[in-house]
Amino acid sequence: MSYEIVIKGALVFDGTGDNPKVEDIAVDAGKIAARGQIPASEGRTVLNGAGLWLMPGLIDIHTHYDLEVELGPGLPESVRHGTTTVVASNCSLGLAFGNQRKDGADPIVDCFARVENVPKSVLAQVADVVTWDNSADYLEHLDSLPLGPNLAPMIPHSMLRIEVMGMKDSISRQPTQAELSTMCDLLEDGMKQGYVGFSTDALPFHYLANDPNRQRKIPCQYMEYDELKTLTDVVRHYGRVWQATPPKDNPIDVLRSFALTSARLHGGKTLKVTAVAAMELETNRSLLKLGRVLATVLNSKFMGGEFYLQSLAAPFKTWADGPITPLSEEILPLRRLNEPDIEDHEGRQAIYNDPAWIASFRKMWHAGKRGFSPARLARLLKVEQYGLTRDLKDMVVDQSPIPSWQGQKMSDIFGRLQVWQRSGRGTLADDERAAFETFPKPAGDDADFFLHLLRTWDTALRWYTTSANKDLATVKELSLDGRFLPGFSDAGAHLTNMAFYDVNLRAIQMAAEEGVDTVAYMVRRLTRDPADFFNLDVGTLEVGAQADITVINPATLRMWDSEANTEWHFRELFGHHQLVNRSNGVVRWTVIGGKIAWDGESVTPALGVEKMGRCLTAR
Repeated sequence: MSYEIVIKGALVFDGTGDNPKVEDIAVDAGKIAARGQIPASEGRTVLNGAGLWLMPGLIDIHTHYDLEVELGPGLPESVRHGTTTVVASNCSLGLAFGNQRKDGADPIVDCFARVENVPKSVLAQVADVVTWDNSADYLEHLDSLPLGPNLAPMIPHSMLRIEVMGMKDSISRQPTQAELSTMCDLLEDGMKQGYVGFSTDALPFHYLANDPNRQRKIPCQYMEYDELKTLTDVVRHYGRVWQATPPKDNPIDVLRSFALTSARLHGGKTLKVTAVAAMELETNRSLLKLGRVLATVLNSKFMGGEFYLQSLAAPFKTWADGPITPLSEEILPLRRLNEPDIEDHEGRQAIYNDPAWIASFRKMWHAGKRGFSPARLARLLKVEQYGLTRDLKDMVVDQSPIPSWQGQKMSDIFGRLQVWQRSGRGTLADDERAAFETFPKPAGDDADFFLHLLRTWDTALRWYTTSANKDLATVKELSLDGRFLPGFSDAGAHLTNMAFYDVNLRAIQMAAEEGVDTVAYMVRRLTRDPADFFNLDVGTLEVGAQADITVINPATLRMWDSEANTEWHFRELFGHHQLVNRSNGVVRWTVIGGKIAWDGESVTPALGVEKMGRCLTAR
């Protein structure tokens, strides 16, 4: 007998959560062909797994890879971190109905640009190559691509609304009964075709990016409860997943919508629900507590639900190009700066110099920081509405025209400015002194300081902040908590603002601190559990299963520092910069469909050229 690949002597975590054991794995014809003791002579390619951890390929449950897969189907930025399956079409956005360019509308560009922070130039490339116009043809198209990872799409609600109502009406009125019935028919078609779920979005700061809609939200934001219930009843009937984001500013709506999971309240059948996200916000510590209570209650025997918040196994660190960051969208004065295209510096300058806008900016910036008021009490109790702390000590310069500012907290720069204006001393370097010359005298307060930075350098000033999950002990606790699903990488979106492609490796790294038993549990949570939840035929090493395998070097994993390995990288694929992660040496091999996609140092020539993964439909 001869096998294409034999991996010898690895410690195998099979995804069940059982204790690992040292054994050999044989791969042939894209499948797991044998396990146990396999002579090296029986493998045409023999890989030495001694001292390494072998597990089913890791699953990323929250991506927006609908876009990148059209330009580069290998998806190398996830493959290098051991990801072999991705769930796409999250947050109500996707390509199931084509580019939907009708009556002058360009929904892919309009919906994705601000919500997912993808440059319009990249989105236009994607929309231009779309050839299908219905959900059945989309599945056929995906399966025709030389996929790297397996890709499981969902039916996206915003695009469903546009398909039935048209772009203009989808953001200006409620559907008629006939239109809602048509939406149900199209959603049911998708469920019959095998789509793994249905995605919606209710975060109140997701806005469109094209004229004349820049102050209008994406279509599914305009749904009412009856529309949501009617559509999710279709999903419930087929036992598929509803992926959601909560209407975070309305606790009653959160409870009512997520109670749709309950079998007791809704006809005796559970609706699978997964929602973004379980994180400990710096500005509002109550939300995580409420999330835990909500999950416990909804999943109780009394409610009969199956509800999982998605957790992020990393500090929630986000970058900003001047004012352009997802955190700005929920704060009205900063949202105004996100409305112009990122290249429209003149448009933002007009806003920066508008006295009325300056007054609103200062009012927002100082809210809750001074005197005594409900806003002040909310800030003291850490129950504020916004994710951005509005505190210079939490904002760090990453890149700017002032080289000496790199890595500097804005609070430290502001402090030196005040000293220099009083004494003429205390600057770091000549470039900082020259920058300080541009400030008015006196420089004013911290709001004036930040506004001057934006007005002077706009998007040339890149900075970052960590607005959630600062406490790594809490991050580990969330990753291990059975009420949550590890995920929320947002891979394929927020190209310049976030980099969580390696988040599953971070989860395994934290589990390894607790011992091999905890690693086995975490591997299950990243493979078998999400596969079962989304009805995916992956996540296992059983003989006969598709050979999706991740092999990790535990010694390198132990020493690896993800935070120190985030890079600002120009990707020829997009013609644009992107934040990416590097975990070189941590993943020894990534195998997808029985083919080696990552060899420990680089992606293999076959990735994105030969078909490895599949378009996954619900089993």
